[in-house]
Amino acid sequence: MTATQLKTDITIVGAGLVGLSAAVALTKAGYQVVLVDSQAQQQQPYHEDDWDQRIYAVSPKNMRWLTQLGIWQLLDSKRITAMQAMEIWGDATSQPLLMDAEDVNADTLGYILEERLLKDALLDWIAKNDVSVLTGDACTSIQCLPQQAILTLNELHTIHSDLLLAADGANSWVRQQLDIGVQNKDYAQTAIVANFTIAQSHANTARQWFTHDAMGRSGVLAWLPLPDNKISIVWSAPTSHAEALLQLPLDAFVEAVMDAGNRCLGTMSLIGKPASFPLVLKQATECVRSSVVLVGDAAHRVHPMAGQGVNLGFRDVIDLLNLLEAKHAYQPINDSALLKQYARTRKADLLNMVTLTNSLYHLFESPHSIIKRVRNWGLSATNQQAIKRRLITSAISL
Repeated sequence: MTATQLKTDITIVGAGLVGLSAAVALTKAGYQVVLVDSQAQQQQPYHEDDWDQRIYAVSPKNMRWLTQLGIWQLLDSKRITAMQAMEIWGDATSQPLLMDAEDVNADTLGYILEERLLKDALLDWIAKNDVSVLTGDACTSIQCLPQQAILTLNELHTIHSDLLLAADGANSWVRQQLDIGVQNKDYAQTAIVANFTIAQSHANTARQWFTHDAMGRSGVLAWLPLPDNKISIVWSAPTSHAEALLQLPLDAFVEAVMDAGNRCLGTMSLIGKPASFPLVLKQATECVRSSVVLVGDAAHRVHPMAGQGVNLGFRDVIDLLNLLEAKHAYQPINDSALLKQYARTRKADLLNMVTLTNSLYHLFESPHSIIKRVRNWGLSATNQQAIKRRLITSAISL
């Protein structure tokens, strides 16, 4: 096989939602982009009654960004739910904290949709706009230089780029090759995801319960509204509890989900089978190394209770684009001062999100009676309109 050498402005490693959206955004910004992934990427045909277990809540701000990219318009609106409100229950509260978009004159708190729906739209745009996509070849080495990044595929083909974006997930190959450290926090929890049909209308409202298992360990159960009386759940529970739930017969598992949510939506029926994944906090010690930038889960992975994983990844791309658009005409896109500014911006955003999720986790993880009283009092006190409006405004501005 003959060796080849390719030169481009930007190489993106990883064709998940963040990598694909970066490829679209940077192409529209006028850069020559090459997208690389070891797995072949193709759209996934599915039946209208088939629902992806991977569900995301996209913030209004990121929805507007995806609309500006021309992606949101490609989505099937019948498979998207606008989340109008959210109920948050403590483990000993008689009334939930209710966050309603109308409280701040907003249309919605966010949009619930399947990963594959958004991924298919991004792949469609990329195919129609002739973005260079290289799939099926393994990345074998990377050279990270101040002036360029050199990526080698199958120890034969090389891609020289002014900037390389690592969007290759929580176990990022690029990050490992560059020996960039990772700060890990094992929550000792497993998230169970599943979809259901429900007897009663969810009224476009998400619901979240902070719960404890028989041993007093914390868990978080979220019900996210899907179209046509369907919901998707994410149940973050201590791993032993999650394993016990997954070992139940399916009808018993459904009963457990219904009981944990106070049966507030009536009888529920499982769509497909539940799936699970371990919960860890991961944060790269650096998100920039010479001409390489880590984005999405390659740079950070947070607890799903805040629902901000994919939104954080989109904000990585948006902040990078904003800096590239504002740079001096003769300033290279891998300018060290420019990328240091990017790193500072993302560090502040991530710190805020990690502080929030860790604080919530530790607050609701504690079994102590005094802390339980304080946290449940806090949920009740937060229903005061002024405080609640600030919370809602912060949530929809992400």
